[in-house]
Amino acid sequence: MVERFIIDHVGHRGDGVSLDAREPIYVPYTLPGETVEVEHVPGNHPDRRRLLAVEAASPERIAPFCPHFGLCGGCAIQHWQSEPYRAWKRNIVVETLAQAGLACEIAPLVDAHGAGRRRITLHGRLGTHEVLKVGFAAMNSHDVIPIDRCPILDPGLSGAIEAAWAIAEPLMQKMATTKPLDIQVTATDNGLDIDVRGSGPLPAPLVAALSAVAEQHRLARLTRHGELVLQRASPSVRMGRGEAVLPPGSFLQATVAGEETLAALVMERVGRAKEIVDLFCGVGPFALRLAEKARVTAFDSDAGAIAALAKAAHAPGLKPVKAEARDLFRRPLVPQELRDVDAVVFDPPRQGAQAQALKLAASRVPAVIAVSCNPATFARDARLLVDGGYRIETVVPVDQFRHTPHVELVARFSR
Repeated sequence: MVERFIIDHVGHRGDGVSLDAREPIYVPYTLPGETVEVEHVPGNHPDRRRLLAVEAASPERIAPFCPHFGLCGGCAIQHWQSEPYRAWKRNIVVETLAQAGLACEIAPLVDAHGAGRRRITLHGRLGTHEVLKVGFAAMNSHDVIPIDRCPILDPGLSGAIEAAWAIAEPLMQKMATTKPLDIQVTATDNGLDIDVRGSGPLPAPLVAALSAVAEQHRLARLTRHGELVLQRASPSVRMGRGEAVLPPGSFLQATVAGEETLAALVMERVGRAKEIVDLFCGVGPFALRLAEKARVTAFDSDAGAIAALAKAAHAPGLKPVKAEARDLFRRPLVPQELRDVDAVVFDPPRQGAQAQALKLAASRVPAVIAVSCNPATFARDARLLVDGGYRIETVVPVDQFRHTPHVELVARFSR
């Protein structure tokens, strides 16, 4: 059944929201003030609709720049002018913190898209009649939208999509597997670093075929579920004065500009601290830069990332860096361990760091610098710090994931 709604605003997930019905109705790819025709898709949540037509378009609507937009679920917003888009994204942070009762200044949104995404996960599926599809998942679906280009990628990922197709073909067709295949590609200084998940064991003929793919598509390394299949060069990334050799499938900030922007904000907020603890440190995007002016102790649960950081920290011109593998969710640092620390930096995964925030709130560390990719869990953890006696200073929203509802932020807490 075709329905007609007027869109009131864009929600925190990037969907247009209509208030015409008894409950809010969510319609992707729509803008405030638009009159739209929609339909409900069987199996979808009852409050979601599929856009059929825009009857009355917003004057802020623009043409999307990607031919896959609206099919591929990677980007939620390419159809909105820059100024209202940026105001909406900043307002996600404003509203989320206000709902948590956190009164603080919110700085203007900082764009950190830079040259584009340097890591992506492509999906391979055998579709109808065993036709191979390699691309991104459709919005709210496991269906794969085949793609041959993506205009938001860093030039370092040039050829990544072609490489993914070339890897998926022998893995899925020669092995006749019906399992989904996930292909994580990261741009490094020495070529593409690819980790494949879902393929099953690789017999020798397949490894030989993949070796030819690696040569043709400038792969630095190919792993399967983190296990080495072949390596032509060490996949490394420069971070400040250090050079980190990435563990298989390791986490990196999505864009080079994003990493540099977040690191600069962190460096500014630690001030003149001489003893710094870096929690959830990864391979060291903050620790390696902080070590240019302070002693750093870094913790992360990923032993491979810790080993990579420890090796990179031997770069000339850096002060001592102590890197330790530790599960901060199960064993957060306690106040006694933070007694002589001048500043703590923490950048947890999307679920936040509630256990660690509780211990930080009970500590006497003069400054805590929080980096987050999830305003909701940041607000929860920030509430703990404020209730423990910290004062929250200006929060800086960072738009590393342009065209999506994801927003990052950096904030300093002080006693």
